[in-house]
Amino acid sequence: MKTTVKLWWGIAVLIILSPLGLILPARLKAGAAWGEWGLEEIQKLAGYIPRGMAKWSGLWSAPLADYGFGAWAEKGLPRLSLTYIISAALGIIVVAALSFFIGKILSRKGG
Repeated sequence: MKTTVKLWWGIAVLIILSPLGLILPARLKAGAAWGEWGLEEIQKLAGYIPRGMAKWSGLWSAPLADYGFGAWAEKGLPRLSLTYIISAALGIIVVAALSFFIGKILSRKGG
């Protein structure tokens, strides 16, 4: 099996496993998905909000906020898990396409 095929299989497995960060905290009653805390969760966990985090928190808003598609986020854990998988797949497709096209452009200039 070629290395590229192995890479894509590994990425596919990671995409399918992406909801684990959502499922495990829900099953273990641990609160928000690990590492995806907002300012409120940081305040609760650390007792304060780091100055830089408070300053820059409004700089970026994700195109798919909370990895959800509108009302799907309120439809329960199975549907929310599916939105995580779709979001991961879309992210991989965008990054792979950009990498491919940038590689094509750079190979023409260097060739």
